[in-house]
Order: sequence, then C-alpha cells, then structure tokens
Amino acid sequence: MAHIFVYGTLKRGQPNHKVMLDHSHGLAAFRGRGCTVESFPLVIAGEHNIPWLLYLPGKGHCVTGEIYEVDEQMLRFLDDFEDCPSMYQRTALQVQVLEWEGDGD
Repeated sequence: MAHIFVYGTLKRGQPNHKVMLDHSHGLAAFRGRGCTVESFPLVIAGEHNIPWLLYLPGKGHCVTGEIYEVDEQMLRFLDDFEDCPSMYQRTALQVQVLEWEGDGD
C-alpha cells in the first residue's frame, strides 16, 4: 500500500473522484487532508479548467489536498488515468497532515 496526495479532480466532490471509489480499479481509502510542506504554483488552465501543480518548489503557495492509501492496482490505474508520465508526473513530496482519519501514523 502507498500513500498518495491528490489536489484536483480526484478529490471528494470533484468530477473524477468516482474512479477512487470503483473497486474494479483497485483499493483507495481516504486517510485525511493535508497540504504540501513546500509551496508550489497551482495553475487551473485549459478548456476543462484542469489543475496543474508546477514543480517549482518555493514558488506559489502550500497546496491543500487529500491523502489516500492505495494498493498497487489502483496506483497503476491512476498512472494510466492521469496519463503519467506524459501529462502528470508522480513525484514524492512532503505533506503536512491537517486532519487524519487513517489507522496509525
């Protein structure tokens, strides 16, 4: 299992959140809310107002989002769904937990 941080259309109440609930893609469990420790520019752009987090650490603002625990199947599905690494890149970063509902630390 891995922890992922989502800040856009995969969050609860957003248009693509339904894929996080579809167990045919694997397992995803909401664990809490957080924000990036470093600041980054968050851009909402394009025809569909898609959020993009630009990897320019130290610029912009701390970005809030949701933390999920996902299995390997869901991680692979999300990489494909988000067109990783062409459109989005999965990047390790530090997230400050604002609210935690998960088990353990």
